[in-house]
Amino acid sequence: MAISSACFFFFLCSLFLSHGVLELEASHHVDQINLQVSSTTPPKYQPYRTSYHFQPPKNWINDPNGPMVYRGIYHLMYQYNPKGAVSANIVWAHSTSTDLVNWTPHDPAIYPSQPFDINGCLSGSTTIMPRGTPVILYTGINPQSQQVQNLATPKNLSDPYLIEWVKIQNNPLMAPSSLNQINASSFRDPTTAWLGPDGIWRVLIGSKTDRRGLAILYRSKDFVTWIKSQHPLHSAKDTGMWECPDFFPVMINSKLGVDTSTLGRDVKHVLKVSLDDTKHEYYTIGTYNPDKDIYVPDHGSVESDLGLRYDYGKFYASKTFFDSIKNRRILWGWLNESSIPIDDIKKGWAGVLAIPRTIWLDKSRKQLVQWPIAEIEKLHGHQVDLPQQVLKGGLSLEISGVTAAQADAVISFKVSDLGKAEVLDPSWVNPQVLCSKKSASFKGSLGPFGLLVLASKGLQEYTAVFYRIFKGQNKYVVLMCSDQSRSSLNNNNDKTSYGTFLDVDPVHEELSLRSLIDHSIVESFGGGGKAVIAARVYPKLAIDGKANMHVFNNGTENVNIASMSAWSMKKAQIS
Repeated sequence: MAISSACFFFFLCSLFLSHGVLELEASHHVDQINLQVSSTTPPKYQPYRTSYHFQPPKNWINDPNGPMVYRGIYHLMYQYNPKGAVSANIVWAHSTSTDLVNWTPHDPAIYPSQPFDINGCLSGSTTIMPRGTPVILYTGINPQSQQVQNLATPKNLSDPYLIEWVKIQNNPLMAPSSLNQINASSFRDPTTAWLGPDGIWRVLIGSKTDRRGLAILYRSKDFVTWIKSQHPLHSAKDTGMWECPDFFPVMINSKLGVDTSTLGRDVKHVLKVSLDDTKHEYYTIGTYNPDKDIYVPDHGSVESDLGLRYDYGKFYASKTFFDSIKNRRILWGWLNESSIPIDDIKKGWAGVLAIPRTIWLDKSRKQLVQWPIAEIEKLHGHQVDLPQQVLKGGLSLEISGVTAAQADAVISFKVSDLGKAEVLDPSWVNPQVLCSKKSASFKGSLGPFGLLVLASKGLQEYTAVFYRIFKGQNKYVVLMCSDQSRSSLNNNNDKTSYGTFLDVDPVHEELSLRSLIDHSIVESFGGGGKAVIAARVYPKLAIDGKANMHVFNNGTENVNIASMSAWSMKKAQIS
């Protein structure tokens, strides 16, 4: 629902006149936090730095904040420590792009400067107001260590790069008190706001009461005065703190994205939360009633490890935004480290962001589908193809001719004889545990088969991404695994294996697998994006030109390679 021009003008006036602004000069900010100071100088040789995933030149990065598009320019803001490779001194760093692949840095958009955020600027979101004006809602920490919600606006709307932001004097707009019974240490990460059919704005804040996770709902007529609802939009017992909530509509029977305020019979709604206790994210698909401001999940759950997840590997604190240029919804996420902090300090950086993913509702309406943005394919270099062939049990094929440490590999398998599939034990309900027990070296019947990436010459090191097919009670069950158990000879790294059951019917469908390999990242998409597993790995042998890639089948039965293509990836321009 659009606001009239008069109301829109009043909104801007209320922000900049009635409530005032606190101007923050970028040059003053640089002096204040001393951006040149770093706890260590990164070494010149960096075999693990990524080439086409987003990361700053050095230091710590975590949550993506407020991704958006404004006047044809994509904006990415993210939690960043300008002083070192550990989580401290966090500011909202800011970069822009015209293609979501190559990025130009700017001065931080937000940093601690006022009583309402002097002890920290945590995550938040951008909202595109009527007529395209962006604003930021973010969490600050005040001198009493309370988490409060604040508003910042662009200083110059004619600047497509939005270099400078100002904070209104009326901050904080939402704060804990004895009256609202909000947990002052667990009240953070406002979502993108949406406009209801009644002309009132809504926003969610993550929180908890005891062990009950909450998506606290606030309403506002002018985006400045916010009133807490008597009930949360949604909650769940025994889930702990809900960080980085995200709430957005998805189209039924269409891959197109829609604005966050879209309602109607042709959309469902998605609620995603990041669980602070487990550092896992879960989402549900359900029905939103705008009259009662209640959300009821139809599919998925946040109450157990069997719920729906964007990514079953190293992926957290994600945020989506509506790309109005190409009418799609794009998902950003943080790929946190598998290396130990002392190694992060030595290499001078920690954390990267996942490849931006287009996200839409599957035709089953029971889950979401994700796929790397098409723009990433502009980095495709030399291509290698394998012909259709049978891959016999116990064999592997090396894929030569590509830069295996920096590649995009896509393969599809077809299994003709499913009758010899191993019977699925009813107790095997946790796919991650099953992937750990049945690693890539554990021979089965139909599987494991898939890709060995970042593999050393003698296979002392490799990361395996693969499938196994089991015979369930009424159908065949496909298990997708990302096995890091042999990813590195460095045993200080987290080498957890990840896995999920994939909703694909191997009787009628090929099993497709796409892996984006980028030095210390293996980001894999199964079943055309029905399941995604991101891994962070640090091999000691399989680095740069010493890395190799194989297609393998460690099962006893043959599988057919229906198609296989791999590309060397060019380096993106990220500074």
